[in-house]
Amino acid sequence: MVRAGLGYLAAVDATQLAAETQAQCLRELEQADAMTTAARASVLSPFTAAHGYADDADYSVRTWLMHRTQVTKGAAAGHAAWARRAATHRLVVAALAAREISESYARTLCRWTDKLPQDSREAADEILLAAAGQGMDLPDLAGLAAEMLERSRPDQADEDTDRAFEDRAVKLATTFGGAGVIHGDLTPECATIVNTVLDALSAPAGAEDTRTHEQRYHDALAEAMRRLAASDLLPERAGQPVKAWVHVALAGLMLLEGSSALLEEWTGRVHAAWAARRAEASAGGGDGGAWLDGEAAEAVTCDVALAPVVTGDVDLDALDDLVRLCVELDRLHRDHQDAPAADTSRAREALERAIIGKAAGLLSGPAGLASFLRRRQLGARLAGPSLPLDVGYSETIPAGIRNAVRLRDGHCQWAGRCGQPASACEVHHTKHKKNGGATSLKDCVLLCFFHHQIVIHRWGWTLVVNPDGTTTAWNKDKTKVLHSHDPPARPG
Repeated sequence: MVRAGLGYLAAVDATQLAAETQAQCLRELEQADAMTTAARASVLSPFTAAHGYADDADYSVRTWLMHRTQVTKGAAAGHAAWARRAATHRLVVAALAAREISESYARTLCRWTDKLPQDSREAADEILLAAAGQGMDLPDLAGLAAEMLERSRPDQADEDTDRAFEDRAVKLATTFGGAGVIHGDLTPECATIVNTVLDALSAPAGAEDTRTHEQRYHDALAEAMRRLAASDLLPERAGQPVKAWVHVALAGLMLLEGSSALLEEWTGRVHAAWAARRAEASAGGGDGGAWLDGEAAEAVTCDVALAPVVTGDVDLDALDDLVRLCVELDRLHRDHQDAPAADTSRAREALERAIIGKAAGLLSGPAGLASFLRRRQLGARLAGPSLPLDVGYSETIPAGIRNAVRLRDGHCQWAGRCGQPASACEVHHTKHKKNGGATSLKDCVLLCFFHHQIVIHRWGWTLVVNPDGTTTAWNKDKTKVLHSHDPPARPG
């Protein structure tokens, strides 16, 4: 009935409703949202306590919500927070279930009373809920909460200081376009040193310096981070020196002035793909690197050490042709054993040239420049995920292979999906070395600590990397199988 009602409201032409009816619908929807929050918390709380998420090889209820219910990281964190509040703010959750308070008001009240001593929170919740029920607005409720907090200070001075320290936080997020957004709460001593550094590095460079104060602070922060990274004072991460990864496409470095229209079109498509990479990193996390093109790529590559990594796309059309040509070569060898050597040699040479050409096409893939030009003329379609072309082997995991795995995978490649970035991951042999597993790019995969050390090595799950780049995992008794995503559709 609830779904039917919501479905009706979603489909109805609200412009035909009277303003009073619209207002009533909006009030009812807020109350329904409050009840939904309480209902979800009542189910999610015991699910979390029983570690129900572990059955799907997830390491927290937040990641389970993200991967199994398709919500964003922020929404998952919000749901998990209400699951915790179900035990510590019983009266608030009950008020939500009774439609006596909105979810946003309830969340704000909980945030205020969480600052109080634990034995005072329930009484404070009761007072604030009663005041809200009598129509007190948010500013007045904030004043009431602040008064209760102040009265709790004399006997809780040390606890309050500790709590203020625990509230410290800094978050760095990226936007859809790749820009960074910083927000957080700094302790007084941290704020002092940050302000000192930014002030020292943000002085105007002269009369021609037209930057605003905010712009100079931004540039000062970038300069401080560059100096720190160049100082060799940072600890290693995952056994490797700290470095800044900047991904630049070949198209971002090529000077294509006067080039053909086809080259310009290919460059435009590469730039569009780079924009998609930035957007993906802003929503799901990336490898900690920046994806740059245009003037930004030109500027950052002016004075840096470049490590070229060749990537391509599997062209399934070329793979089919390659198999066919190999079969023809085998048939030629069997059918012409008694033929003149010269005739057989010429036919074999022609087939070998065709096989080499198809092999190059297979590795170049439909996203490569050569393949793009061919495709624009012959009409072949794009298919397949991006895969490395240069594969090495080693008894240990050298920096080259480790970095190539990081660049290829970008984040934890667990089949049930995981957003842990490459900086928090380890390189896993899909076949254990003691069982003859090779240390090569195609035999290694990036996994976070939980999915590597706990799920695979403790819980006995198995993970394989499929030829198309997808991953599949199954638990020890093979009662549950997870797939990273469906394989790409074949062209044609």
